Amino acid sequence: MELSMSKTDTVSPLRQRMIDDMAARKLDPHTQRGHLSSCERFSAWLGRSPDTATADEVRLFQLHLVESGASICNRNRIVTGVRFLYRSRCAARPGGRDLAHEGAAEAAAGAEPEEIRRVLTMATSLKARAMLSVAYGCGLRASEVTRLRVCDIDSDQMIIRVVQSKGRKDRNVMLPPEILDLLRQWWKARPKRRDAGVPPQQRWLFPVATVI
Repeated sequence: MELSMSKTDTVSPLRQRMIDDMAARKLDPHTQRGHLSSCERFSAWLGRSPDTATADEVRLFQLHLVESGASICNRNRIVTGVRFLYRSRCAARPGGRDLAHEGAAEAAAGAEPEEIRRVLTMATSLKARAMLSVAYGCGLRASEVTRLRVCDIDSDQMIIRVVQSKGRKDRNVMLPPEILDLLRQWWKARPKRRDAGVPPQQRWLFPVATVI
């Protein structure tokens, strides 16, 4: 595969581009190795260079990870590496698309894995269902979900802005329509007693004082 090292240790152009981009962003060595390993795993599953993959194939790869028993943590780690590859590629091409971003959106909006359905059926309230849906459907950590404010939800672009996530970096994740609908339901039912004096866009989406 194009991302793999050959027996002569020749680095492919695609791999080198990714390495250079990670270095330019000053990612630590452990993160760089993880991203490369994730892309190699995707390339092995795809059977060819990931440079030729479609958004649908990225979605199918994510479903493959679910079916193979990979934990949520490992799935997020692997998809993050693949997403970095496509962002690196697309940044160098005018009009380029982030295929991993598109694939993640399709996977979240498509058939829900049994694991996620099982967890969501355990939710005893609208708040719990909304928080779990954001965590599982959008790939957010629990700490990231609890820090969401109204201004982080962009319904026009259908993204969630995760501010100061791991490594103190901001990132955007896709917001599936079903989860946006659920968040709107929660917003109507959400307790308002702590909103006094707080601008609407700065209000917490899930106030810590409310009980799940």
